[in-house]
Amino acid sequence: MKGMYDIQSLHAEEFINNEEILETLAYADAHKNDLALIDEIIEKAKERKGLSHREASVLLACEDAERINRMYDLAEQIKKDFYGNRIVLFAPLYLSNYCVNGCLYCPYHIENGHIARKKLTQDEIRAEVIALQDMGHKRLALEAGEDPLNNPIEYILESINTIYGIHHKNGSIRRVNVNIAATTVENYRKLHEAGIGTYILFQETYHKETYEKLHPHGPKSNYAYHTEAMDRAMEGGIDDVGLGVLFGLEKYRYEFAGLLMHAEHLEAVHGVGPHTISVPRVKPADDIDPGEFDGGIDDDTFAKICALIRIAVPYTGMIISTRESQSVRERVIRLGVSQISGGSKTSVGGYVRPEAEDERSEQFDVSDTRTLDEVVGWLMEMGYIPSFCTACYRAGRTGDRFMSLLKAGQIQNCCHPNALLTLKEYLLDYASDRTRALGEAMIAKELSNIPSEKVRENCASYLKEIQNGNRDFRF
Repeated sequence: MKGMYDIQSLHAEEFINNEEILETLAYADAHKNDLALIDEIIEKAKERKGLSHREASVLLACEDAERINRMYDLAEQIKKDFYGNRIVLFAPLYLSNYCVNGCLYCPYHIENGHIARKKLTQDEIRAEVIALQDMGHKRLALEAGEDPLNNPIEYILESINTIYGIHHKNGSIRRVNVNIAATTVENYRKLHEAGIGTYILFQETYHKETYEKLHPHGPKSNYAYHTEAMDRAMEGGIDDVGLGVLFGLEKYRYEFAGLLMHAEHLEAVHGVGPHTISVPRVKPADDIDPGEFDGGIDDDTFAKICALIRIAVPYTGMIISTRESQSVRERVIRLGVSQISGGSKTSVGGYVRPEAEDERSEQFDVSDTRTLDEVVGWLMEMGYIPSFCTACYRAGRTGDRFMSLLKAGQIQNCCHPNALLTLKEYLLDYASDRTRALGEAMIAKELSNIPSEKVRENCASYLKEIQNGNRDFRF
């Protein structure tokens, strides 16, 4: 017998309850034209305390153009209120594409006999990291397929240690986020002790029946074990976790409700919701055709989803990768996205040298192929501060401590100056002449937007220190 919906349960089918989602979607359909209710929900969202999965689902079902525009305007304002005009930058680093799973949407699945299988040695990791440092990156997201023989937890831990130990010229990786398969509390404790930033795991789909069809075999085929991973991660001491679904595998309204229910569950049980939510869509890859899946969504729907995530979970960071094109990224950054990747490679060893056609190892095709410098310049042209900041993680402001900072409205006195300091480092060490000119003008302008006079004065002092050759100041 399947359990009833219970937000505080530790059983996957109870905190992500199918009947609750179906009732939520039916409720949303019944009220999608109830403009009085929709107005009431939008007004509630203006309090900046978030919305329930049911309330947000009503807004997602709403087709009234005027209300949708109000949702977009509110999402943009909430983004400004909590995150200012900063955009945090990172890059993925693929360690290995060996995998024992049979995931039907990923080219790393074990049946794919023609994709080149690769695993980086520690020396190769050093070379990749130096290449990333020479671009200007300070924050990485480690990626690896699930393979107990080729990619055991010991390999991941050794790789993290290697990465943190590499200091090349003025470069260093200051935060390593980790996106690896669901594992045990003991292994999560080891990752926490290794000093990881955020543990990221995409659910792929919250629809259990679809999940099991898409994962016919391998460790990942266990829906409950995968879905309950974040609870084990938090039990293991990791208080910054990142959720995400792969939009396109199942109907988007189902996934949206499930995603918000997962966030609500983490808040209810652990006292803090997800640190980030990622919004990837199925994209072409080696032997993967997105057209084979019937849950695909157009750009307008995708933008609406991003806006409503921002409204529903206002304190949570939102990530969009180079899966998406420049134009799509430009649109959704305004609506709530706070982190993006830049200059990304989704192949194993791709930063050191390009791959030949017969040795391709990408997980998916990159739509935004610009260099990091081009992305940094583009962000500033749109009025955003490119941030390479990792201060909160290194100062212990994680989990509920980071959320308290956000809720207290102290971002402008903390994250904002830290963004300017790390941008200054980037401009001096890595930027092109054009990007440097844009950045110096932005720093001069944005310095005056720091509310606290003392913080503003200290930031100006630190900027001079950086100009004189010193590095790594933070608030």
